[in-house]
Amino acid sequence: MKPSQLAQRLGHEFSDSELLDLALRHRSSGVQNNERLEYLGDAVLGMIIAEALFERFSGAKEGDLTRARARLVKEPTLAEIARGFGLGQFLNLGSGELKSGGRDRDSILSDALEAIIGAIYLDAGFSVVRSVVISWYAERLETMNPLKLEKDPKTRLQEWLQSQGQPLPVYRVEQETGEPHDREYQVSCSVQGHEQPYMGQGTGRRRAEQMAAQAALEALGQ
Repeated sequence: MKPSQLAQRLGHEFSDSELLDLALRHRSSGVQNNERLEYLGDAVLGMIIAEALFERFSGAKEGDLTRARARLVKEPTLAEIARGFGLGQFLNLGSGELKSGGRDRDSILSDALEAIIGAIYLDAGFSVVRSVVISWYAERLETMNPLKLEKDPKTRLQEWLQSQGQPLPVYRVEQETGEPHDREYQVSCSVQGHEQPYMGQGTGRRRAEQMAAQAALEALGQ
């Protein structure tokens, strides 16, 4: 399928179609890839969502807004949006990623969507990309309530330990596997007074730390 068909689904007609082509090139496809656009798009997306939450929820505190933004820009959310556009079928991937199911991998889809955001920003400016991204997030923003979002596992574990007068947990990367662009991490979470650390695994160190903290909370009955 042609990238122009994807552009229609995204809601933006590119003046410079090469920007969209570049945004669809995964790093496995060659030197000219979407990594730089992904970097830019990540920053633009963060600003758009932060502004949208700030305007919509005047009664929310900084911590509430931060958790809401994290929920909206996290990898699974971006991958879900990308799948809604059928983004995977438009990606330019190397043979290794094609064989391993890269077209439907959360990390690849979310990175590509961020790259597309960066491409739209360069093609048409901030006001246009903001309008496009807000249209993608309209339903999620409509149903979200920052005041009712549960804190992430690491924050909950830290606050519980502090309430018990205990030191903060210690996180340590125990193992890294996979290709450089698609690393899988195994992280341990050590809590004072507990001999065995709690383990977590995920694509990305922060994700693995959250999983380890969740395991600790469950073991502690929290």
